[in-house]
Amino acid sequence: MKSKLSMLLSALLLTAMILSACATPAAQPAAQPAAGGEQAAAPAGAVNLQLMGWASSDAENVRLQEVVDGWNAANPDIQVSLNLVPDYDTKLQTSLAGGAPPDIFYVDSFRLPDLAAAGALLPIGDKMTNVDDFYPSLREAFTVDGVFYCPPKDFSTLALEYNTDLFDAAGLAYPTADWTWDDLRAAAEALTNKDAGVVGFSINPDFARWIAFLYQAGGEVANADFTAMTLDSPEALQAMEFYVGLVRDGFAAPASDLDSGWPGEAFGKGRAAMTMEGNWIVPYLKDQFPDLKYGITELPAGPAGKATMAFTVCYGVAANGRNTDAATRVVDYLTGPEGMKAWTDLGLAMPTRQSLRDGWLAQYPNLEPMLNGADYARKWQFRPGFGDVLDTINAGLQEAFTGTKTPQAVLSETQSVGEQVLAR
Repeated sequence: MKSKLSMLLSALLLTAMILSACATPAAQPAAQPAAGGEQAAAPAGAVNLQLMGWASSDAENVRLQEVVDGWNAANPDIQVSLNLVPDYDTKLQTSLAGGAPPDIFYVDSFRLPDLAAAGALLPIGDKMTNVDDFYPSLREAFTVDGVFYCPPKDFSTLALEYNTDLFDAAGLAYPTADWTWDDLRAAAEALTNKDAGVVGFSINPDFARWIAFLYQAGGEVANADFTAMTLDSPEALQAMEFYVGLVRDGFAAPASDLDSGWPGEAFGKGRAAMTMEGNWIVPYLKDQFPDLKYGITELPAGPAGKATMAFTVCYGVAANGRNTDAATRVVDYLTGPEGMKAWTDLGLAMPTRQSLRDGWLAQYPNLEPMLNGADYARKWQFRPGFGDVLDTINAGLQEAFTGTKTPQAVLSETQSVGEQVLAR
């Protein structure tokens, strides 16, 4: 176990991306750890557990503490201490390698293969209440080699956000779930106003966004068992040429070209008529741009149909934890109907249980396009060591945006790096 965990050290230090369900966009101020962390003294003989995660927005931090407090009040025999820490990846890596892990901890779907390969996770997914109630795409996100390791706590999907005032001014009908790539490009062109400094669409040179277009075109990063790269394909080239072409033709621009830190900010400023982000953009716009009038719909379909990404986090239980049975009970509550409803009723993250869909949408009907994405979302997950592939394609997208590298060259180079990674 220790040798595997030592191999994990470098993997867990991969650059964190804004992809998890509760992730806060990098342009926003970093949230502080949750208040209310002072725990009452545990009853004598109680099992004491630590739940470690990263701090998100103040509202999310407070709500999670409330959910934990509710568990503690109802279960005097098992008491949970919530520990939301900065520099989460480093702290988790250190605790795992040192043999003193937290009992329960956040696991981003992107990092699951590394942790599973290191033997750091106890498989508890099939021990949860009504496992079939989780969306299949989200169960798949935490399944490696047929093993369902941990239940998803919440999730986000990518959707299309659009500025209704700019659409009205241009005399354009609002986007719908029936849109295709052609509709997106035509609208982006019509909405671009160079004199006003407005582009139709804001997208970054980011694999975590372009990959949705790859899947919409019918392409794949690799074959099903990740034994061969398949990125250098006609489908991938079609997706790359479309994505890069929007920028090269002047109908889209990265946030940095629009005096913004991320596309959500460019959209909020009115510098972009459309963008594609997850449900984390909603509280951001409410806080930073409360007067903005906008709508949300599903991402346009590509030549092969609809696709979006599921960014999600599970509650993992340490394989070498001291109180794994008690930790599994707590996770079952947190991801069960009662605990998950209490957590996701805040509206900042979506429930992963299908049975909670109708009640959640009754509170947040405008977010239905994002929840609909669960039916066809693809997981943000690859194989251990894939950070090199992400670095290569992100750098290549940047060069393609500026015209110093062709889409085909980006794919060829990334394919080569991926083959080297898989060969290891």
